Amino acid sequence: MLNRGYAYTTIISSKYHAQTLLSHLASLYPHSTPQTWQQKLNNGEVTLNGVTATGSESVTLGQTLVWNRPPWIEPDSPQHFDVLLEDPHLLAVNKPSGLATLPGGGFMENTLLRLVQQRTPNANPVHRLGRATTGIVLFAKTRQAASNFFANWNTPKIQKIYRALSQNIAPHDVYEILTPIGLVPHPLIGSVWAASPSGKPSKSLAKVISRTTSTTTFEVSLNSGRPHQIRIHLASIGHPLVGDPLYGLTGQPLENLPGVPGDGGYFLHAQYLKFPHPITGEQINLEAALPSGFALEGQRDAKRVYQKTETGRARGARQELHNAERAAAPPR
Repeated sequence: MLNRGYAYTTIISSKYHAQTLLSHLASLYPHSTPQTWQQKLNNGEVTLNGVTATGSESVTLGQTLVWNRPPWIEPDSPQHFDVLLEDPHLLAVNKPSGLATLPGGGFMENTLLRLVQQRTPNANPVHRLGRATTGIVLFAKTRQAASNFFANWNTPKIQKIYRALSQNIAPHDVYEILTPIGLVPHPLIGSVWAASPSGKPSKSLAKVISRTTSTTTFEVSLNSGRPHQIRIHLASIGHPLVGDPLYGLTGQPLENLPGVPGDGGYFLHAQYLKFPHPITGEQINLEAALPSGFALEGQRDAKRVYQKTETGRARGARQELHNAERAAAPPR
């Protein structure tokens, strides 16, 4: 799909005062090289306080920087979702794997938000799931409902329960995971959320549902809402998700060609969402059916398929995809 392009706007902070504009762009948005940014500047895509920039300018505190990104062809993604519940105040849907919840990472039109708003223009997401994560996404249709959800989202009033298929056999049945989560270096995109001693407090409760000879299926309840929390937390206790190309055994990015957050291949599903209705107070219990990859009889096959696809040729192809996504990824 060819989208309409997008204007990314930032305000220069004191941290970057007196840098050249080219250096600022290259350091702030490392998904593109300085040479690539210079080409964008030469094409007239960047303005500073409304004036087309060359890259040699010194930036100053408070200036408005805009990258007018031309239209680009977005990667294909699923164009469907299942409605689980809808009333005048809320909408709950079951998101498929491969569909971004919100614009970002090279996607502007191929998103769950755009698909939902085509049928329900006043619906806005209360939260988001990773592109490869499946399951329940909740939308508010009124300001009152949105305000209620945002006030209570990370409280015990709202129970968020996930199913995760992880590597290795868990020796215990229950784990309280308190690994802090913060930004750490990433070789492709500059930084990524991961396990970090200096990160923000985070809490998950993981209960074993089943085990095979090489995997463990967990039911995970969230008590905080950090980015990629389940992937990071399970990896930090020695159980990365089966097929996760980003996080290794410590909850840090893999050392050898780590993926980027939007890469798929793992099995994580937002299965249950329980909360009092934001207007009526009625208890709502939502459930999204498990994708086929979670069937117990398919777990070993899923692992074998993943291992087979991670051959040298596939990894080389994934590197090419990473390079393309770096060039297409919105700055952040």
